Amino acid sequence: MPSQQRLVFAGTPEFAATALRALIEAGHAIVAVYTQPDRPAGRGRRLQPGPVKQLALEHGIPVCQPEHFKSDAALAELAAWQADRMIVAAYGLLLPQQVLDIPAHGCLNIHASLLPRWRGAAPIQRAILAGDRETGVTIMQMDAGLDTGDMLLKLPCPIAPDETGGSLHDKLAVLGGKAIVQALANLEQLRPEPQDDAQATYARKLDKAEARIDWHKPAARLAREVHAFNPWPVSHTRLEGEPLRIWQAEAQEMSGDDSDQVPGTVVSTDSDGIDVACGQGLLRLQQIQPAGSKAMSAAAFLNGRPGRLQVGMRLGDDGGEAS
Repeated sequence: MPSQQRLVFAGTPEFAATALRALIEAGHAIVAVYTQPDRPAGRGRRLQPGPVKQLALEHGIPVCQPEHFKSDAALAELAAWQADRMIVAAYGLLLPQQVLDIPAHGCLNIHASLLPRWRGAAPIQRAILAGDRETGVTIMQMDAGLDTGDMLLKLPCPIAPDETGGSLHDKLAVLGGKAIVQALANLEQLRPEPQDDAQATYARKLDKAEARIDWHKPAARLAREVHAFNPWPVSHTRLEGEPLRIWQAEAQEMSGDDSDQVPGTVVSTDSDGIDVACGQGLLRLQQIQPAGSKAMSAAAFLNGRPGRLQVGMRLGDDGGEAS
């Protein structure tokens, strides 16, 4: 029975912890957890355990935190667990073939996309940025490539028009837990499906520089960026030289009266939001965060700081009064 298999689990952030929790609740025997070394966090920069480690300790599961698997000692420790399978979810290390070969039946990965679309580090955000209407979770038999192994199970998930990176992460984390439990319960019936490399796309790691708003882009694209980069790295611009974070926004059609506005120009401010001219259309700012303050609705910002942001002002590095 699958629940009698000896499983090693490898993962680090909350996405992985959700899957580990699902495996524990389903009665699987987790003989050890592998996770990234504790990292400094908070104002005091004290070492903090990740969500997977915290959950493992709560359930009395042994935790291993090697920096890498280049040493014989790390490989021997993994082999000593005599695992039937390793389950991997957002672990943070690319596992070499000699690691994949240690568990008796190899390693299964929980990947947050419908492979082969969005292989790589940031599949959730890249799907939103691309305007995809659907994504999902793939359970994959791991090989030495980057998310290139044979697929065993795929569960789809629609992407809502106002989906953020955070909300989609949470949905896919739950779906990932469901998928791995389902896959382990039906391994004998599942048939490995090779990926079509010709259909593959790459979800490169997010970069903070991507989150700087370029007002010359179409509003529809900027709205997707705001959604995808919430809660990290958060889209941002500048207001009179100071940073202004944009947490929520939506694209709007531009009226004829606004069509000649310079990108970045504020064209209206009211209780619905702050409309800013873009290369095409308007971006309506709905939730913003000025420097030194918490995130707030655009209406609250306008009410609390009368005159701070007015029609005709320009946002961005070259902001000021529109000419």
